Amino acid sequence: MANRCGASWITNQNCSSLLHQPIRALHVTRWTCRSFQSCGEGGMEPSLYTVKAIIILDNDGERIYAKYYDSLHPTVKEQKTFEKNIFGKTHRSDSEIALLEGLTVVYKSSVDLYFYVVGSSQENELMLMAVLNCLVDVLNQMFRKSFQKRVLLENMDGVLLAVDEIVDGGVILESDPNQVVQRVALRTDDIPLTEQTMAQVLQTAKEQIKWSLLK
Repeated sequence: MANRCGASWITNQNCSSLLHQPIRALHVTRWTCRSFQSCGEGGMEPSLYTVKAIIILDNDGERIYAKYYDSLHPTVKEQKTFEKNIFGKTHRSDSEIALLEGLTVVYKSSVDLYFYVVGSSQENELMLMAVLNCLVDVLNQMFRKSFQKRVLLENMDGVLLAVDEIVDGGVILESDPNQVVQRVALRTDDIPLTEQTMAQVLQTAKEQIKWSLLK
């Protein structure tokens, strides 16, 4: 018998087979099952893949961008202390995963920037890495593979929109960079980013932020 799993009807056999799919084959939406066991005969509600923070630091460990999705570090002072601890543990490491304060942190560097996605100790590391790779790939596409601290600071509107398309309220919505780039570029017209100027993209981003503030 088929059981309701998120927004799709699937069988128990199909549900277990998803475990063998590559990470990019798992279409990440707010309905994605976190534990495939919840799709069994019990009809349990699926939980969601979530992140606790997305952080971008420069090569001195100073904040370029940070967004926290829970109250684990409620003040700016606590957040910056956490960010310095992350940077101190990772900026000379060849690994891509670290454990800090009971949290899982995946990260990578590019030129003079460090990108971090933070999740709980129980969160799926592959999903956290998918979010990280998606964000870096999106910025590569938006800024023609030459982005660095100066470029991000000058085009922060696009960064804000990109993050919001990937994660909403801590819930992972999308891990396909091409989908994110298209949504950031144009919300109404189906025109690839390569056919637009950067000025058009950023103008769209500014309008989206303006409307979001007015809601």
